[in-house]
Amino acid sequence: MNALELRSRIQTEIFDYQTLTSTLGSLSSPRDKITELLRSGIIIRVKKGLYVFGEKYRKHAYSRELLANLIYGPSYLSLDYALAYYGLIPEKVEVLTSVTPNRSRRFATPVGLFTYRQIPHGAYINGLTRVEADNNQAYLIAIPEKALADKVASLRGLAFNSTREVARFLEEDLRIDLEALRSFSVAKLEEFAAGYRSRKLRYLAAMVKKLAANREK
Repeated sequence: MNALELRSRIQTEIFDYQTLTSTLGSLSSPRDKITELLRSGIIIRVKKGLYVFGEKYRKHAYSRELLANLIYGPSYLSLDYALAYYGLIPEKVEVLTSVTPNRSRRFATPVGLFTYRQIPHGAYINGLTRVEADNNQAYLIAIPEKALADKVASLRGLAFNSTREVARFLEEDLRIDLEALRSFSVAKLEEFAAGYRSRKLRYLAAMVKKLAANREK
């Protein structure tokens, strides 16, 4: 089976080992063929059991966000990557950062670095949304409020004693424009604070509530 025939049989840009072996099932030694495909760059192993096509054989760009969901799960994108995705922080973030109820992990792959931070199950279950990307490559990402809550909660040694301290931290350390937070849902932030059982996040919710109140004056 040549590369073009393989490409015609596998329509998605991201595929797993089962799909690959099923496609190569008519061959006498599918494993040897997979080794050949990897060596020739026709396919790229992202991690064990997960592949993308090499650049010359792609029909469309593959979604790195979807890969982040698939590499380790359950998980969804959050933290710095999601904050940059929503334009809340000025930096461009190359590392795809996710949260998970499982233990924290880090995967350095041929297509990028993917990190996963463990958070409590009660904090994990709320605050995500599904994004429909190009070519049916949908993925899960935190909503803006959850991305910020995950970031603040993840910083060990960080403590707030007032809403003023929260505002200073967001502006000076994360370089977030507070005006962008005026539309945030206080109710959601309070929900995430409860899920984390976090005093820091309660102060964050209170600060956003003040911002909203000032806007209405």
